[in-house]
Amino acid sequence: MRSKRFKKLPTNTSKLKANDFENVLKEIKKNCTTKFDESIDLNMQINHKQKKSEINLRTIVNLPSGSGKKIKVAVVCEDGKVQEAKNAGADIAGGDDFIDKIKNGELSFDKLLCTPSMMIKLSKLGKILGPKGLMPNPKLGSVTENIKKAIQDAKSGQAELKNDKDGNIGLSIGKKSFADDKLLKNYNAVLDTLEKEKSNNTVKGDLIKNIFITSSMGVSYKLKLPKSI
Repeated sequence: MRSKRFKKLPTNTSKLKANDFENVLKEIKKNCTTKFDESIDLNMQINHKQKKSEINLRTIVNLPSGSGKKIKVAVVCEDGKVQEAKNAGADIAGGDDFIDKIKNGELSFDKLLCTPSMMIKLSKLGKILGPKGLMPNPKLGSVTENIKKAIQDAKSGQAELKNDKDGNIGLSIGKKSFADDKLLKNYNAVLDTLEKEKSNNTVKGDLIKNIFITSSMGVSYKLKLPKSI
């Protein structure tokens, strides 16, 4: 059942001609008629010419304007580095004792970081952390000796770019309350990251076929790609 609010929104917007980000964003914000600060979300489709099984896109984009989300960061590290992690802004930090809590199902965090020497112990919890997308990964900067920087990056605004088995990539680039120029900076950061990933993968032609934008409780619009990605 669609609510009265939703029925008042424009229909068949996804069939409209692709438009520039700045123009579409104005319509997206008009459609944010809920009482809360809706997220502005992107959904991308990998080009059908690519064999989706051969595309394994997984990377991090640092959003220059932040994500608008409060991220609870946890750190698994040596006992001697626990206080350092907490001083750097970690919400939770610990060593073997913290690993035991995770093993028992205590997953009260959004992002998990780990030092390289502790990763051997943490890797045994793949069945617990993997399905939740919480397992630290060196390629994503979440397994590192520079815990302070990793915490700052996670807190300041990061988003993961990862395609599913059907070739879809989804992420949030901020909130309705963000100024238009801040959302544009985040959007461009996503495009720049995709462009770099394209060169790192064996891609024939364009990597991305379509990009759609919507608010968390709104309707979607097709975006015009400003560059070949």
